[in-house]
Amino acid sequence: MGYCKTMFENIKIYTSDKYWKQILADLGAVIVDNQNAADVVFDTSNITAPISVMDLKNIIFNSVNNTDVIRAVFGKDIVLPALQRKIIVSLYNNPNENMVELKKSIGVMPGVATHAVENAIYQLRKIYGHDFIQNVNGKYKIGRI
Repeated sequence: MGYCKTMFENIKIYTSDKYWKQILADLGAVIVDNQNAADVVFDTSNITAPISVMDLKNIIFNSVNNTDVIRAVFGKDIVLPALQRKIIVSLYNNPNENMVELKKSIGVMPGVATHAVENAIYQLRKIYGHDFIQNVNGKYKIGRI
């Protein structure tokens, strides 16, 4: 259950539904009382139960608007593939994560045999330079473009 408790860590979610508030809080979300303070307004997601945790994760992550983070990192608005965007946002908010922590924070299930995150980091480095995503002693952070 540890993975699920950190799935929505640091994501501010607004919902008026008391049951979804509890579920989302149990998944690590920060429940806010004001729509304007939220990263996601859950009530507009039109989610109907039953729903799997992974489907819920995809809906929430696709709803998060992190334009301000992307603008802060790149100095302008740019379009990135979803996984690259999640990596940048996660490392911006939580620098010095190891690969396991990074995968958890972007919603990749631990123990899943995939190199998608490593490949996305490789592509970011290929486009923006090797120093863009730095790995120092196994900890990742955003470097310079």
